Amino acid sequence: MATIIKGTLKTLLSAGEIESNPLTMSDDQILDQIYSTHVHSDTKFDAASLFTLAQNTLARSTHIVDSVVQGTKVSLEQADDKSLIPNFSSPLCTLKSISSEMSCKPPSEEIAHKTTLAILNKLSHYDWEAKAVLTLSAFALEFGEFWLLEQHLSTDPLAKSVALLKRVPILAKPAAIQKHRQAITELNSLVKITLQVIEFILELDYLNDRYDTKVVPALELAYEQIPVDVYWTIITIAAIVTQLDCLITESEHKQELSHYGQKINIILSRLRKQITVCRQQIDTAKYIQELKKLLQTPTEITVVLSFLIFPKDVPQLLYDGATKTTVDINVVLKKKNVYLFVSTLDVTEEEITAVRSVYESIKTNEQYKIVWIPIVEGWNEQLRKKFDILRSKMPWYVVQNVENIAGFKFINEEWDFKKKSMFVVFSPQGKVQHKNAFHLIKSYGIKAFPFTMDDEIRIQKDRNWIVSVVGNIDRNISIWTEQNKHIFFYGGHDKEWIQQFTKYATALANDATIKEAKISIELFYVDKEDKNLVSRFWSGIESLFVTKIHKTTDVVTQEVQKMLSYKNETGWALLSKGPSVVLSGHGTTILKTVAEFEKWKDVVIKKGFEFAFTEYHTNVARVTHRCSHLEIPIVAGKLPETIKCPDCPSTMEIFISYKCCHNKTNANGKH
Repeated sequence: MATIIKGTLKTLLSAGEIESNPLTMSDDQILDQIYSTHVHSDTKFDAASLFTLAQNTLARSTHIVDSVVQGTKVSLEQADDKSLIPNFSSPLCTLKSISSEMSCKPPSEEIAHKTTLAILNKLSHYDWEAKAVLTLSAFALEFGEFWLLEQHLSTDPLAKSVALLKRVPILAKPAAIQKHRQAITELNSLVKITLQVIEFILELDYLNDRYDTKVVPALELAYEQIPVDVYWTIITIAAIVTQLDCLITESEHKQELSHYGQKINIILSRLRKQITVCRQQIDTAKYIQELKKLLQTPTEITVVLSFLIFPKDVPQLLYDGATKTTVDINVVLKKKNVYLFVSTLDVTEEEITAVRSVYESIKTNEQYKIVWIPIVEGWNEQLRKKFDILRSKMPWYVVQNVENIAGFKFINEEWDFKKKSMFVVFSPQGKVQHKNAFHLIKSYGIKAFPFTMDDEIRIQKDRNWIVSVVGNIDRNISIWTEQNKHIFFYGGHDKEWIQQFTKYATALANDATIKEAKISIELFYVDKEDKNLVSRFWSGIESLFVTKIHKTTDVVTQEVQKMLSYKNETGWALLSKGPSVVLSGHGTTILKTVAEFEKWKDVVIKKGFEFAFTEYHTNVARVTHRCSHLEIPIVAGKLPETIKCPDCPSTMEIFISYKCCHNKTNANGKH
């Protein structure tokens, strides 16, 4: 047992040694130790001014070292000192206290780690960046004095005496410089790099004080790493001081700096990248704010579009698909109503055809123009060829600087571009009159011209919405609606249900009661085997739903929503009278209503077919329980937080589903 205890103690000691060696510690292990030294405080400290003073000191000091090592004359006249805030007071006692912690320590990673923890404990009430700046300044005080004395010891007796006390001549004499050239150069280089790291840490702190991480997301990760970065700057400075002491005292032992150099260089590289990203995000945020302001202020349309499309110093040119030439946006779009057709390169032929129908209707009207903006990430040669093919199919204007759309982020985030084509309507004054009229165009075509929100409201009052969905699918439908016939549109996934409905609906249409009432009923089956028919039908329903999604109190909206909820059901049917919708129903209730025609046929004679059908179906639905399911496609635009059930007053529960039909392949050949 005693042997086991002894072995355990030895293991614990070994573990303790590993934990005190920074070169073998993880960031989490370092954090565990340094967080215990930190005490949150509201005390404000002017770290920026102190850093400026330390930076000026070290910039001149390292310049002197470079000149001494190279054997050249020191020239400080061209040194560019940064200005200080007037009346700045140096925390001298704190600096001397820190300096005493670092001075005359034997070279060792473990001792450097303990020194760093001691300094952090002394500075426990300071912010992290202030800890780094105070340690740097303590070092600058000693390092700057050392090389200042070196410059004046040959001409100033006092400087010479102080220099002798500090052993300056030991290191500064030519023989020593020659002997320790590599060590001095390495040390001096590490001072410069550490100075840069702390400068970047201060910049991150400056940015973090002024910008929300929602605006600059890169700040969050960068700022989280600051405590560990500060630890490494302080331990690096402690190691530099130890190495300098070893050189001055002509010790046989030296402090190895290469490991610290590697670590601090990695940190410097990362900070440089993080700050670059932060600055880019800040520039983007400022751009978006300016663009929002521009969109809210009446101005010339070309000013808005130029700012949205073109980066600075990029020629503001468009490709004219009609003439195959390049034109100036400020000439061809000035004082025009502009339609921005925004899409990816996966834009479909159907979508291009929809836009072409608008183009053909407005091409003789000089007041309306269409511009295509392709939104693509990661351009390559294959995508370039695809762009050229698509461009050749478009007779309207096309944006040329496809790799660098200025408003890329704005379009994606503010206009909620979800890789589904958009049709943004602009007035000649640069005002957005419809953020996305594409679904309006797909549903109603040129009847919705000029596709503003006012036009959408106007059309929404029209109950003849089914015509916009099926009017162009089959010419018989147009004839039936013109003749004001009753039409059963029906479909579903269950073949047996289809057969049953067809049987009973046909019998109903041919019933003597219906014939006596001179009611003409037609049947139109949305056959699931006809992929093109089914796709066009449900695409039309979905487009209608999108135009009405925020108008849940509208009767037509509820009808369209109810219809969309039947998309994946076993069966469904919709009854119209000419172009006007009477009602739609789930397969269960609609089949029962048709099958039980004998029970309500007498009401047809008294009150009419539409009233009789609606009344009986309502009674059937009232005693039939079923859940309503609504699958909403990803569209351009924000969905409402809640959606009311189309069949009852309740709010629908939300579920998320994902779908892949494996019928498209990306540029890399992957699904």
